[in-house]
Amino acid sequence: MSEAYDLDAFKAALNGIRVHDDAKYREARSRDYFWYSPILNEQLKDKLGDLIVVPDSVEEVMQVASLIARHRIPLTLRGGGTGNYGQCVPLEGGVIMDLTRLNRVIEVTEGHVRVEAGARISRLDDAARETGQELLMYPSTRQMATIGGFIAGGSGGIGSLRHGMLRDPGNVTYAKVITVESEPKVIELRDGDIQKVQHAYGTNGIVVELGLALTPATDWIHTAALFDGYDTALRFAIDAQEGGLDCYLLTAVERRFAPYYKKFGDLFPADRDAIFAMVAPDEMDRFTREAGARGGKVSFAMTKSGISDAGLQPAYECGWNHTTLQALKADKSWTYLQVAYPRPFDSKLVIQQMQRYGDEIYWHHEMARMDGEIQVFALPLVTYRGKTAMYELIAELEAIDGCTIYDPHVVTIEDGGMKEIDDSQIAFKKRADPYGLMNPGKTRGWSADMARRDDTTFQQGEKA
Repeated sequence: MSEAYDLDAFKAALNGIRVHDDAKYREARSRDYFWYSPILNEQLKDKLGDLIVVPDSVEEVMQVASLIARHRIPLTLRGGGTGNYGQCVPLEGGVIMDLTRLNRVIEVTEGHVRVEAGARISRLDDAARETGQELLMYPSTRQMATIGGFIAGGSGGIGSLRHGMLRDPGNVTYAKVITVESEPKVIELRDGDIQKVQHAYGTNGIVVELGLALTPATDWIHTAALFDGYDTALRFAIDAQEGGLDCYLLTAVERRFAPYYKKFGDLFPADRDAIFAMVAPDEMDRFTREAGARGGKVSFAMTKSGISDAGLQPAYECGWNHTTLQALKADKSWTYLQVAYPRPFDSKLVIQQMQRYGDEIYWHHEMARMDGEIQVFALPLVTYRGKTAMYELIAELEAIDGCTIYDPHVVTIEDGGMKEIDDSQIAFKKRADPYGLMNPGKTRGWSADMARRDDTTFQQGEKA
């Protein structure tokens, strides 16, 4: 891609659209949580956008898209910036478009919501709850993440043990996409076609609006059960899920994490392993009874408002990648991995891993569903010993244990999770980002020779 773009001419043509070029502002908006990975931190810490634009409407997004295409400037999209793989970090400079002012909850109907992509998930879920409904799932960064960022960069999270992964049919129903061309077009995707932009890191079209399924709201009980033995805690969690216990979250966290959960004090002591959960109120007696049958004890059980009044974190901030964040606040020597276990899950494998790696790795496990089956994930803390040692560990976990590693130390879509190039996403990129300007360097499926050379050729092809 040529770097000979004229930023002054681009700025002059914005015609009142909010723009920032202050160095500190650009630095703040050019980062996400990539620093969880020392490998990515070294690669990305100095990457900066040249300008930040903040459109207020879809019309302004289209104006920016047109100018980007005319001036051939790299474009990176940004929401809350809570991703972990540098999804919103511009590898080639250019313009960062902050979409957080496109934040309207357009319509909430029975079982469904339409929302602009820049809306924070917390605000969206709160709006749904005002109608007696809630989102099917969200990341542990619920408070700050935007729904567009979650769809573009996420796979699942809290709620996934009940409703599966984002990609599962019916979870995301609609996406409105703006193309990056001199005369931008609006493309509407529905049902299975949404996979063309889901988990595409914002490389193939500007998603400005989404439709998502809702479910009746539950006033979940945020709770923890303590066990003397991590294998016991894991078996309890699996049995609870297999037995249909109605939960929105089931997270097993081994006792070595306790010092990082400082707010909980004796509610998560260093001599017990924990199951953090969000349990339906009418299932709490069963949760308590079945934990007790395995020698477990419920440490606390509160509604979300009660948790807040007690000065504790909600249960959804006690699992998934919030564990990494809490540990890194205390000890910067940690990094992490993302592990999917073979199905059916065998807790004995985890105990073998704990014995094999000792204090090199601290473990916690997430209960979820994938393809309609129970799927257990782990996001363990890993002592960082250098890049070579990290990839030796990844090879061991895959070859010896049969696990699948979603590598959080790379910036490309394919190497991080998909493991292969998604041809349908690349085909859609040719349509929605024909010059290859969007988030360059984040997909191996795109090469420079795929870029359209001029508008005239494309328009003739369209008519044909």
